[in-house]
Amino acid sequence: MKTLFGSLLVLALSVFFALAIKQDNGYVLIGYGNWSIEGSLAFFVLINVVLFALLYTVIRLLSRVYGVPGRFQAWRQQRETGRAQKALTQGLVELSEGHWKSAEKNLLRHAVHSETPLLNYLAAARSAQQQGAYDRRDQYLQLAHESMPSADVAVGLTQAELQLAHEQLEQALATLKHLRQIAPRHTHVLKLLKDLYERVGDWDELYSLLPELKRRNVIGKQELESLELRIFINLLDSAASSGKPERLNLTWKRLPAAARTNQTLVTCYATQLMKQGEQDRVEKLLRETIGRHWNAELVERYSRVTPSDLVRQLSSAEAWLKDHSRDPVLLLTLGRLSMKNRLWGKARSYLEASVGAQPTAPAYRDLGALLESLGNEQQAMACYKAGLELTSDIPLPELPANDRPAGQLEGQEHLQAPPDVSPPKLEVVTEGKA
Repeated sequence: MKTLFGSLLVLALSVFFALAIKQDNGYVLIGYGNWSIEGSLAFFVLINVVLFALLYTVIRLLSRVYGVPGRFQAWRQQRETGRAQKALTQGLVELSEGHWKSAEKNLLRHAVHSETPLLNYLAAARSAQQQGAYDRRDQYLQLAHESMPSADVAVGLTQAELQLAHEQLEQALATLKHLRQIAPRHTHVLKLLKDLYERVGDWDELYSLLPELKRRNVIGKQELESLELRIFINLLDSAASSGKPERLNLTWKRLPAAARTNQTLVTCYATQLMKQGEQDRVEKLLRETIGRHWNAELVERYSRVTPSDLVRQLSSAEAWLKDHSRDPVLLLTLGRLSMKNRLWGKARSYLEASVGAQPTAPAYRDLGALLESLGNEQQAMACYKAGLELTSDIPLPELPANDRPAGQLEGQEHLQAPPDVSPPKLEVVTEGKA
C-alpha cells in the first residue's frame, strides 16, 4: 500500500513539473571570467539531478567496498558465536546427563567466542570436579574470574560448593569467609557457612552466625529452632568435656533466657551437673524451672536428684500438689522422695495414689519394691506382675489349670533338687531406697 501511494505521488509530481516546464523552460546564465554558459532551467535541474545520482552511487559503492573486511569480520564473529552457543548448549546437556568428559570438551571448545564465557568455565569446572581433575577445576575457575572480574560472588560460590563436595573444608571455609566480606548479606553464602560449621562441629562460630541467619531468613523457622537446639546442646557438651566446671556454668548463662527454660536444654545441663556431682545445683535448677513451667519429664527427673537437704526437697515437691494433685508423675516423684526420707507409709500412699491416677510400670515397680521390703511379698508380686503386663502389648495365651505342687513342672514329678542346693535369693533394689 505504501509503495502504491509513493508511486502515485511521484507520478503526480512528474506531471506537475512537466506542465510547468512546458509553459516556461526558464533561463540560466553562468559566467566565469571569459566563459559563460546559458541554457534552460529545466535542463540545468536535470543535469544536477543526474550528477547527484552519479555521485551518490559512487560514494555508496566506495563505502561498501571499504566496509567489506568489517562485514566479513562481523559475519565470522556471528558464525563463531553461533557455534559457541551450540557448543554451550550441548555441553550443558551432557553435563546434566553425566557425560563429564565430553561435556568438558564441548564447554571449552568455543569458550573464547562465547557471549557468556563465565558460564562455560563454571560448567567446565563442575565437569572437571566430577572427573577428579581438581587442578583443571581450579584453572577453569580462574579463567571464569578473568572472563568477568565483576562476578566474584558467582565464581566464589561455585568454588566453595565444589570444595565442599570434595571435602576440602579448610579451603571452602577460606573461600566463604572471603565471600562474606564482599557480600555480607548474601543468603546462600550464609547457608553454606552454616552447613560448613555444622560439618566441622564449630559450634561457637555457628552460635555467632545465628543472629545473621535469623535476620536474613536464611532457613525456615522450624529448621532454625532445631538448629538452635543442636547448637546449645553441643555447646553445653563441649563445655562439660573441657574439664572446667566454671566453663559449663558460663556457657549456660551465655544462652538466651528463653532457651534456659527449654526442657531438653534443662535436662542436658542437669545431666552434666550431676556428672560433676552438683546435686544441690541440679535440685535448685529443676525446682525453679518446674516452678515457672510445669513439665512432667523434669518432675520425674527431680526424683532422681539426691541433694544434701532431702527434707526440703520433699517439702518443695509437695507444694506442687496444690495445682497438680492428681498428676501421676508428681505422685510417683513424691513416693520416691518419701522413700529417700525413710517415710515408708507416706511413700506407699503416694505410690498407690500414682497407680490409682494412672497405672505405669515405674510406679508398680517402685511400689512392689517397697512392699517387698516391708514383707508384703504377695502384694509385691502382684505389683510386679501388673507392671510387666503394662510393658507388653501381647496378651498371655490361655494356660491350663495347674494342680501340681508349687514349683513342680510336667515330667518332673519324681525329680527333686539335691538337699544341699537352694535357689538364689533375689534382692530388689530401688533408687533412693535407704
